Amino acid sequence: MSFVGKKFPDLNVNAIDSMGDTYVLNVLKEATSKNKKVLLFWYPKDFTFVCPTELHAFQAALKSFEDRNTIVIGASCDTAEVHFAWLNTSKDEGGIEGVTYPLIADANRNLSSLLEILDAEVEEIDEENGHVVLGGDNVSYRATYLIDEDGLIFHEGVNHMPVGRNVNEYLRLIDAYAHVQKNGEVCPANWEEGKEAMKADRSGVALYLSNN
Repeated sequence: MSFVGKKFPDLNVNAIDSMGDTYVLNVLKEATSKNKKVLLFWYPKDFTFVCPTELHAFQAALKSFEDRNTIVIGASCDTAEVHFAWLNTSKDEGGIEGVTYPLIADANRNLSSLLEILDAEVEEIDEENGHVVLGGDNVSYRATYLIDEDGLIFHEGVNHMPVGRNVNEYLRLIDAYAHVQKNGEVCPANWEEGKEAMKADRSGVALYLSNN
């Protein structure tokens, strides 16, 4: 099910900050109460291979997101304790020391289940004993959500486990959406900040280029 154009779920989840403090975080309220966009990215597991490269890449671009009035939040199904251990492991040893944005610890899988991004399938149901056997690791795919200041999701994407993300593409998407918000124009393929956008006539069919 696609969530694009819908409000992000209003759900409290556990999170941890870079100091190791745990707290309750609500992604929807982060956007609406602070009047900011949110980039929420899910990754499969702490202490793996591709995942730390992504977390460091988002950290390296953190100021660029902040300059665009955007909060970055990472998320996985690991516990806050495992997140804390990873945050205290050096980059040379496969850790994420130096990451400063919050990490959601969706260990109960409430939010990832609601978003339907878990790598899990029912393989067997034992109705007599009430047992369900799941296939897969029951961890999240590399899912990414961009949420606007009203809590609406304007982008979602899901990568398979081995495929890492391109952080710059999310900056481009945020720029394009902000341009739409400000100018009421539409952004054609490969649009980047400073390039020509397009306007529609009243029928929504005829388009022409604009340098706004």
